[in-house]
Amino acid sequence: MWCLTDIVFVFEVHQPHRLRRNLFWENKIFRRLRKQELFDYYFDSGVDREIFKRAARKCYFPSNRILLDAIDQFRHERRQVKVSFSVSGVFLEQCEKFEPDLLETFKQLAETGCVEFLNQTYYHSISSLYPDKTEFQEQAKLHREAVKTLLGYTPTVFENTELLYNNTIANIAENLGYKGIFTEGVEKILHEKSPNYTYTPKGSKKIRVLLRNYKLTDDIGFRFSSRWWNEWPLTADKYAHWLADTQGDCINIFPDYETFGEHHWPETGIHNFLKHLPEEILKWPHLQMATPTEVIAKHPPAGEIDVPESAGTVSWADLERDSSGWLGNAMQWAYYTSIQRLEPLIKEADDPQLLQLWRYFQTSDHLYYMFTAGGGPGEVHSYFSPYQTPMDAFVAAQSLILDFETRIRTAILTANEPFLFCTGIGKEHYTGTMTWSLKGFTQALSKAAPNVLEFHDNRGDFENWAEHSLKDPTLAAQLKAIRTQKLKGTPLRKALVNTARKRFRTLSKQAETTMRLL
Repeated sequence: MWCLTDIVFVFEVHQPHRLRRNLFWENKIFRRLRKQELFDYYFDSGVDREIFKRAARKCYFPSNRILLDAIDQFRHERRQVKVSFSVSGVFLEQCEKFEPDLLETFKQLAETGCVEFLNQTYYHSISSLYPDKTEFQEQAKLHREAVKTLLGYTPTVFENTELLYNNTIANIAENLGYKGIFTEGVEKILHEKSPNYTYTPKGSKKIRVLLRNYKLTDDIGFRFSSRWWNEWPLTADKYAHWLADTQGDCINIFPDYETFGEHHWPETGIHNFLKHLPEEILKWPHLQMATPTEVIAKHPPAGEIDVPESAGTVSWADLERDSSGWLGNAMQWAYYTSIQRLEPLIKEADDPQLLQLWRYFQTSDHLYYMFTAGGGPGEVHSYFSPYQTPMDAFVAAQSLILDFETRIRTAILTANEPFLFCTGIGKEHYTGTMTWSLKGFTQALSKAAPNVLEFHDNRGDFENWAEHSLKDPTLAAQLKAIRTQKLKGTPLRKALVNTARKRFRTLSKQAETTMRLL
């Protein structure tokens, strides 16, 4: 029986919400604003609209039409045209906002039955690198729901942001129910194995790893219009011949979708290349086009891929193909740390609008623009960046995240140190509940066990935290008055919650006057 090689095309589709670049230099940070005004204060919708509409005109609309026509041309053939997409949640938002008709063409692609949509983090973030993976999982679930709602497709294969990958990420994807996960087919994790097979991640049982063939991908993504390249011009029949000569079960070609018309302009012939490529591939009797899910179902794993989190995450970025494209210098680490430190405060705020803003700040592009290395990788980062220099990117992002942090701390009345709820003295008695703000403290009081409340009340811990960490002598005096009553159980809880809640409301009104946030 003839052994067919599966050609898997996956297109990465993403556009960020871009930060306003000059608020710091224009002395416009820390302005009095209402919460509803903050998105347009932090993010430049005008620039987003301009770039999105240009990319839609040059890339998304014509490329989607080419693929729809190719799928229709081979619909009744034994070997059909099949492709896949990984579309970020923030891209889908901009589709709805700027080009609703474009969203319809993606729906049409989904309805063909020949197109698979992958899952990723909704906000195209590097939350998978946070020590606590809860936010990463939440963003993956949000994206799955968005793709299901907007495109009518439920993803079963995961592609983490920028192909960031390690064993821990693979294990989380498996626990979330995915059949497969993509990463870069880089030599340092393959150890002389081929990227053109499926593998099993170390420590996982069911999920399969699919590896991007970066050499064949970059022939299109980076070299297509390069006249210095000894293979220029690259034609569809030449590229199909290369695929036909490549050994393996599956060849995964995974470029940015903007390759087709935006990175390589239509004048280069890139759309003509895309138009004829499926036909040229299917001329070869041993090649067929397939989706990732089909590949996973068809091919058994050829071995194991081991990428320990402690030894370094891999990605598709730059020559190093690690996380240094986003965390390679002090500016990037400073911004990343500022984002991370806000997580407990955001969660205590329990406000959907503030949570969404925080997540927009997490989009990996903001960190990508701060990359400072030179050479070819530096040129690539500069090409995508709207800033003059990486330092400009850092000043813009860091000043805005500090502005946002100030508003959060004011809104929820953050203390200098957290309050840890315990049942006794010593780490072994810590209940796992920690609050950083008066708002979070009030919520925790309503849920804590009676013995926890009685322990802290008897010791005067509540009033000490209010006075020395929250810097609120009024609340401290009120909590001290409760302690003198020697209440227990439900009466104690009621007195503590009512007092904290009333104080929070009073101070919140003052915060509203100060920051015009709530």
